[in-house]
Amino acid sequence: MNEFLSKEKSIYIQISEMIENDILRDILLEEEKVPSTNDLAKMYTINPATAAKGVNILVDSGVLYKKRGIGMFVSEGAKEMIMKRRKAEFYDNYVKAIVEEAISLGITRADLIKMIDEAK
Repeated sequence: MNEFLSKEKSIYIQISEMIENDILRDILLEEEKVPSTNDLAKMYTINPATAAKGVNILVDSGVLYKKRGIGMFVSEGAKEMIMKRRKAEFYDNYVKAIVEEAISLGITRADLIKMIDEAK
């Protein structure tokens, strides 16, 4: 978690995304303990309640779970859960609009595939 906080998004959302990114990069593995809210608060000089709000987003989605008195841990299958959700968000936020615009411009599927191949 060596990322920096920006002013573009709420801090608690950024904390949540940073933990997710560490899971996706295999920095945090399944069943591994994640930094405590106090550790996160110290790391980023933020209020522990803000850090807790970011962690709780991941608990609510099943990515993290709490071991009472010990801390928060990465759930089994967390990486797959995150990837599945982010792929769906990518489709909804980007691909849908691109495809709709392509259709309105008369761009064919073959044209789109060619554009993608050329972009690589």
